[in-house]
Amino acid sequence: MAKEKGSGRGLDAIFIDNYEIEESSSDRITTLRLSEIEPEPTQPRSIFEHEPLEELASSIATHGLLQPIIVRNGKNGYYRIVAGERRWRASKMAGLAEVPVIIIEADDRKAAELSLIENLQRENLNALEEAEAYKALIDEYDLTQEEVSSRIGKSRSAISNTMRLLNLPESVLQLIKEKKLTAGHARALLALNDSELICTIAEKAVAKALSVRQVEALVDSLSEKTKKTTPSTSAVIEVDYVAELEKRVTEQMGRLFKIRSKGKCKKIEIEYSDERDLENIIKKLCGNTFFED
Repeated sequence: MAKEKGSGRGLDAIFIDNYEIEESSSDRITTLRLSEIEPEPTQPRSIFEHEPLEELASSIATHGLLQPIIVRNGKNGYYRIVAGERRWRASKMAGLAEVPVIIIEADDRKAAELSLIENLQRENLNALEEAEAYKALIDEYDLTQEEVSSRIGKSRSAISNTMRLLNLPESVLQLIKEKKLTAGHARALLALNDSELICTIAEKAVAKALSVRQVEALVDSLSEKTKKTTPSTSAVIEVDYVAELEKRVTEQMGRLFKIRSKGKCKKIEIEYSDERDLENIIKKLCGNTFFED
């Protein structure tokens, strides 16, 4: 059974408190036909995965829609969704004709803020959708990052760092949208200043299924090299991120560390000086109680 995220009084009640609507939420609940409701064009969330939506639709078909959809007056007699588009879509899939709603007074900016808050608190947005929503609030409604921070409840630095993702090349942004790269990969790539290099490393990360840590090691290695010279794109492809990992682990452990990979045979080698040193290594790997049996 699918469950909607959230607990306690619910996000809808929080919205009403935040925007000083005097009546209680229960007093403002009414019913509208689904055909009278339309999505908000500026909704920050653009991807609704089908399987979770089907699960929610099944739950709604069995139990009904338990949490009202937040709407505002739209154009031509329609109501626009402020919070709850996923519930609206699932209700349509479940075959409902009417749904409970709370109608609020909200201009375009307030509706955008509320929609963003709902998605952030429900963790519904991917990193790019979040970045684009912040940018819309700043560009379209003349808000500063400080004002967005106070309204959304996130630090200014978090908002700034998220928005930096939009500086990546379009081809890399597309890889993130397609979930071939994560936001962690993207943040690692931001350390590079060359768009061509960024695209090359992004493609390499996808082709070789590199982890975020591997991309970070590769970027660190490139950053060191670019201090001395500017590598060509073809040279970047040959950068050995394994060697960078070996270097970092060796420095961390204080002993020689090697990664061996030949065909299907993959192993790591750790240098030790004597039996006591070997025991110390094994204890680090397996825990201090390893030799107590």
